[in-house]
Amino acid sequence: MPIGISFYTFQTISYTIDIYRGQLEPSKSFREFTIFVSFFPQIVAGPILRAKEFLPQLREKTEKLKTSKSRLIILTKSNIQIGVTMMALGFFKKMFFADNIAPMVNEIFAMPIGLESFTIIWGTIGFGIQVYGDFSGYADIAIGAALIMGFKIPANFNKPFFATSPSEFWRRWHISLSSWIRDYLFFPIIFRKIGSDFVLISGTLFTFLLLGLWHGAGWNFIIFGLMHGIYVAFEVFVRKRHPLFAENPLFKTRLGRITSILFTQYLIFFTWIAFRVEDTDLMIYSMQKFLIWDFQIENTIGFIRAHKFESGLICVFLILHFISFRLGNLIKRISSNNFYFFSFLTIVLISIFFFYDGNSEDFIYFKF
Repeated sequence: MPIGISFYTFQTISYTIDIYRGQLEPSKSFREFTIFVSFFPQIVAGPILRAKEFLPQLREKTEKLKTSKSRLIILTKSNIQIGVTMMALGFFKKMFFADNIAPMVNEIFAMPIGLESFTIIWGTIGFGIQVYGDFSGYADIAIGAALIMGFKIPANFNKPFFATSPSEFWRRWHISLSSWIRDYLFFPIIFRKIGSDFVLISGTLFTFLLLGLWHGAGWNFIIFGLMHGIYVAFEVFVRKRHPLFAENPLFKTRLGRITSILFTQYLIFFTWIAFRVEDTDLMIYSMQKFLIWDFQIENTIGFIRAHKFESGLICVFLILHFISFRLGNLIKRISSNNFYFFSFLTIVLISIFFFYDGNSEDFIYFKF
């Protein structure tokens, strides 16, 4: 299949539907439409770009070009610094974290049978971080490259590992896909019978089933999608039928939030096994070990000792991710201060230079 076909297919579908709904003025030239469809920074692995987000920016630049005869692309210092910061962060996530953690994850899931529960759990955590570093890294590079040229692309990730519920996770993870599925598939399914529990739950399950199939026509992706569908459908049902339980003040306390985050992430990381392991027998064994702990740690300790660097990267990532969560908009803080900006670039370059082994892993979402 052509590289990026699902992403520019989604973009052209949203363009057609938005025009049909009267939410978007059609392109007045084929050139304008093709620029939108083939906009290169994000076309291979997202974020999925919508015409109503991109075309107004392009039209504004085109109008300025007609009236002032200035350049279509105007470089500004702020856009360059923010864009370069985002691109550097993306390369850091991909080349320093994701690609270095990948060999340990591959070793675990190539043949997980016989491994202890905590080894499987450690590998699952590693894979979750690998996917995030790989995918959000590409998104950062794409968004940063577009911003340097003066185009603003919506964020595709918003610290998903701090989600307190499955539905919040999908509001933070691959935002462009989850919002696309919500607006163009889920809402139309439940529109006429929004009060029906059956339609709401079946619509949620069907939506996530298709979301799983979008990743590939394999049983593991079907299971991956259905698991998320079950999570979200159950949450929606509880919130609708038992609002007092869902709005319990306990969940808003610090202890309640921490518990919600840990429980949610445990469920989410469980689904990564289905995403990663294609062989059904190996997947079932890994899931059993993930859910039913054997409390054996001898081989797990030995495995972590044999992979000190990869295990250390997982710990460093979790610490940095927490710091980023606490500080808020870290990109803006770094890019707005020249000292922070050049210090950050230096750290990224040194880290990649000394710790990147040159064996690049393909971006995981290139195949989707």
